[in-house]
Amino acid sequence: MEQLDAWLKAKESEHLEFKEAKTQLDSEKLTRYCVALANEGGGHIVLGVTNKHPRCVVGTSAFRDLAKLRTDQSQRVRLNIEASELQHPDGRVVVVVVPPRPIGMPMQHAGAYWMRRGEELVPMPPEVLKRIFEESQPDFSSEICEKATIADLAPEAIDRLRSMWCRKSKNEALDHLDVPQLLEDAELLVRGRVSYAALILLGTREALGRHLAQSETIFEYRLRESSIPYQQRKEYRQGFFVYHDELWETVNLRNEIHQYRNGLFRYDIPAFNESVVRETILNAVTHRDYRLGGSIFVRQFPTLLEIVSPGGFPPGVTSENMLWRQAPRNRRIAEVFAKCGLVERAGQGANLMFEQCIKESKPLPDFSDSDDYQVSVVLRGEVQDEQFLRFLEKIGQETLASFTTRDFLILDLVHQEQKIPDQLRQRVPALVDAGVIEAVGRGRGSRHLLSRKFYSFVGAPGEYTRKRGLDRETNKTLLLRHIRDNRATGSRIGELMQVLPALSRDQIRVLLRELRHDGSIRVAGDKRAARWFPNEDDQGGRR
Repeated sequence: MEQLDAWLKAKESEHLEFKEAKTQLDSEKLTRYCVALANEGGGHIVLGVTNKHPRCVVGTSAFRDLAKLRTDQSQRVRLNIEASELQHPDGRVVVVVVPPRPIGMPMQHAGAYWMRRGEELVPMPPEVLKRIFEESQPDFSSEICEKATIADLAPEAIDRLRSMWCRKSKNEALDHLDVPQLLEDAELLVRGRVSYAALILLGTREALGRHLAQSETIFEYRLRESSIPYQQRKEYRQGFFVYHDELWETVNLRNEIHQYRNGLFRYDIPAFNESVVRETILNAVTHRDYRLGGSIFVRQFPTLLEIVSPGGFPPGVTSENMLWRQAPRNRRIAEVFAKCGLVERAGQGANLMFEQCIKESKPLPDFSDSDDYQVSVVLRGEVQDEQFLRFLEKIGQETLASFTTRDFLILDLVHQEQKIPDQLRQRVPALVDAGVIEAVGRGRGSRHLLSRKFYSFVGAPGEYTRKRGLDRETNKTLLLRHIRDNRATGSRIGELMQVLPALSRDQIRVLLRELRHDGSIRVAGDKRAARWFPNEDDQGGRR
């Protein structure tokens, strides 16, 4: 009660919120307040108290089941929300306790990152979100393993690091550095002490067993996705530079080849592209949470490869924004990979994975099995459309080299006849100008399809005509014919949409306005009651 009395005298702030809620409070509204408080460092929401000074207890009958309240809000906010009940002489008071958000991870609900602005809840502006995402995260890989020594590092892994770094940097002086200096320059040693990044990348099997046993990658091969027993299993508990080539060679042993012809030439496409597989494994090593006890698993099937790493996405990164937001969980590892030319963009690599899958007409990498405790990437090896492959060959490597990741994503969406999201639409005009795709219609009702060149190239010009639909004047003629045939009763907009089902309501309205402007038709009534008639002097539809 003393705490409640202190709150009654305190000012409402970003950490303290009062709601009367005499009979009820909408759960969605409570969730938004929980998210806003979490984003601003956590706090308390007090129900059953007036929010204006002088405050007084009015009592609340909302949320009688506090266990349900805690469970419901914790699932919505994805934080541990607590709630307690106080029996004040003037009525029941419910106190909801909201913890602060994790460092670098703004909380969201219903598509917005909520914050308080005065008495209102508003979405966070971009500059606030940027500051949160840029909050420093502890880099486990740069921390020192106090009991490890340089003798715990495998000489062959150090040699591999030296040669790759020398080749990437073209700095021949690296060949002449002694091992301690080389590792100091790579920031794998700090004042002679061994970092966890050094163990993860260069450690011997014995050293990892003593100091970081979870730093291992396990490979398994199964004949079918439904199989429980595996046909082969390998455990790689050693520095990554020791085994990363061997791991790819193991995958490639059973890498089925898809063959297709383009004219006189035959092309081979492996089920699993080497650059995509390597990038996926590099991402797993860079981004996994080494504080968790699990291993990285590489599970191979004839036409499917799954790579699972412990720990969810790094703070601020989701499966939706991973192509555009870079946040390596283990920055020191990412920096070493970049020095050696293994990765670009500070270890991101996802762009290359998506682009290569689209170039080979394969399904995009699937992250749908990821959650807060693991990141799962599924690569499927089936070629979906050989004609699309031939079309990309026709476009030419020089043109494809100029495409951005957004361009490839648009091309894939159009090929799959899916809608282009707003965040990609700015690249559409460039692809139209390049003659790769075409726009049909205008404004919000517009849609896109692969260009006439594609359908001509694959010998399906009729399919192009069907997908594109009738031209504008033909559409107007069909509408006018229907209106003439139904001159006695008039034609409603719903009927006209049945005449041209490929067009939206707005597109049909535009055509009707044009017919009305040139004097062919007239309208009686408005809005939903509107009916369209041919003009009185129109004889085109009379028999």
